[in-house]
Order: sequence, then C-alpha cells, then structure tokens
Amino acid sequence: MNLSPRITRTRTTRTVVALLSLAALTACGDRSADKAPAGAVAKANAPAPTTTFTENGVIVTLSVADWQASKGTLTAVFTPEKKGFHLYSTELPPTGVEGVGRPTAVNVTGVLKTDGKLTAAADVRSISVPGVDAPMPVYPDGPVTTTLPVRADGKGDATVLLGYASCSAKEGCTIPVADHPVHLRLTDDGPTFDTH
Repeated sequence: MNLSPRITRTRTTRTVVALLSLAALTACGDRSADKAPAGAVAKANAPAPTTTFTENGVIVTLSVADWQASKGTLTAVFTPEKKGFHLYSTELPPTGVEGVGRPTAVNVTGVLKTDGKLTAAADVRSISVPGVDAPMPVYPDGPVTTTLPVRADGKGDATVLLGYASCSAKEGCTIPVADHPVHLRLTDDGPTFDTH
C-alpha cells in the first residue's frame, strides 16, 4: 500500500496552517502607532518652521526643531554670500576686541526664553588683524550653524534678535548687524515665524 500522496497532502496542509498562523500573529503586532491621535502624528511629521533673511552680505536661515512640551531648539545658519568671508566667534565681546568685530549672536525676547547656551558647530581659530593687539576669535570661512535651546513661558509673541559681522582677509569687513529682529508667534500648535 502506497501512502506517499497522503503524506504529501498532510505536510502541505501543515505548512499552509503554519504560514496562516504566522501571518495572523504579524497582523496582531504592536499597533501603538495606529492608536496615536492624528494630531500627534501630524505634528511629529510636520516640517520645522523656517524663515530666511539677508543683510550686509550674510544669509541667515532660522528654524525651530524638536518642539515638545513648550521646548525646542532654535537653529540659526549664518552663510556669507561671498567666498573667503568668515564670522566672529559667539564668545567675542559685544563691542568686539578694541572695537573691531562683532560676535555671532542669537537672543530671544517675549514669551520665548533661553534654556541653555548658544553653541556653534564650528571650531574657533585666532587671527591677527592689523591695528589690533589681541588675537581675534573667528570661525573658518563659510557658513556657521548655531543652536540655542529655548522654551516658551506661554502663548503669544516672541522676537529672535540676531547679530553678526563677516570679514575677509582680502576684501575687508561688511557693516556689522546688531539685534536684527525676526518675529514669531507661539500657539497651541507650536512656534510659527511671522511672514509679514
């Protein structure tokens, strides 16, 4: 008596049952993402609010990222328009060294407060400037990205104040910028920049 067709059908049935069980278990896996409120998923996937302005030879791009529980990170990217220009360190005194240079600065007012120190993602190097006895702390030529942890004390208006000066060893310096205002509004949905 030959049993091979029966054994083949039994093995096929067992394989099909095992695959169906595995598919059912996979479908019942962690569905916590499905349970998250639609607004939370939308906020998590929303792009960071961003705005840009250009003044005195530098393009400044501002954005607010990782906004959660009234806290986030304000990022300012300072990009000289021409090659060969550098920006001064955030550690430079407000009036420069012997009146020369201005610090790269980001401050906030209104309902937005600082929640840490301004940092720059660039190494500081020292240069000599004719007529200035002390070395000048500057960043390498090109763009500099700064970050500032911030928090909101409530809903309402806030202002970001930006300062900088760009210089070139060959072409000299641009006119410094001090306290250039960029307005934003804090709502239940988070921060948004004023487009007016």
